[in-house]
Amino acid sequence: MLDLARLRALHAVHAHGSVGAAAAALGYTPSAVSQQISKLERETRTRLLERQGRGVALTDAAQLLVATAQQLMSLVEEAEVALEEQRGRPAGRLTVAAFPTAACGLLPGVLAELTAAHPSLELRLVEVDPHLSVDLVARGVVDLAVAHDWDIAPLPSPEGLERAVIGDDRCDVLVPAGHRLAVRESVVREDLADERWICQPPGTVCHDWLVRTLRESGSEPELAFQVAEYRTQLALVAAGLGIALVPRLGRGPVPDGVAVVRLDPMPVRRLYAVWRTGAARRPAITETVRVLRTHWAPETR
Repeated sequence: MLDLARLRALHAVHAHGSVGAAAAALGYTPSAVSQQISKLERETRTRLLERQGRGVALTDAAQLLVATAQQLMSLVEEAEVALEEQRGRPAGRLTVAAFPTAACGLLPGVLAELTAAHPSLELRLVEVDPHLSVDLVARGVVDLAVAHDWDIAPLPSPEGLERAVIGDDRCDVLVPAGHRLAVRESVVREDLADERWICQPPGTVCHDWLVRTLRESGSEPELAFQVAEYRTQLALVAAGLGIALVPRLGRGPVPDGVAVVRLDPMPVRRLYAVWRTGAARRPAITETVRVLRTHWAPETR
């Protein structure tokens, strides 16, 4: 008989693309995941993983087992939801995926409250890009995602998922204290022409939004420093190297030497909680969504 835990490990490698990423998502070591898959290969007498460059690829046989694993995990989830609903309180494992600033600025307080109030609830957190996290929910890799969208990049809505609005995260322009715009309470997009920008790397929604917005206002942005971490962006602004557009969520205290200026109209990204329709009755889901909303800090609104 096939072991569900081993099938889950194989499914995680498929979903996350590598043994290491699968281990991080499952809360195991890479060695433990490799051992589970090796045991599954012995049980099935089938090779499941093949070396591909520095990583691994799933064989055709492994792809068949992944499809079976998905079906079995869905059945297990249905049973778990029914039992938890019968108990009437959050319990079992709940894996949450969140993008970096939400993981930093929102989730610590939420997870702490849930842990204190519901000892039977086993919480896990995975940090991923918001658009990737929705797909992970759809495939059953995580139970709930905290994701966001912008006007240029609406959040995808795969069939079989539900979502609820958590709140709106506003963004400000951050400039060095000695900058010509530092004395202004607000600016418009045309005021930002010919500036040196500190922004996220290409391929991120924040990067794409900034480039498209500035081009629409008639200027080609000079993207001098492209870094993923907002705290690094703040440090570069404080050093006088450029200006940045930074969301309030997870931003933390603005360092000395940095001025905050409102941009009109103000850029807004909307945060959502996303979960599978089949798990909508699960008390752990409904309680987590409730706590996410109550922890939405006024300063991020």
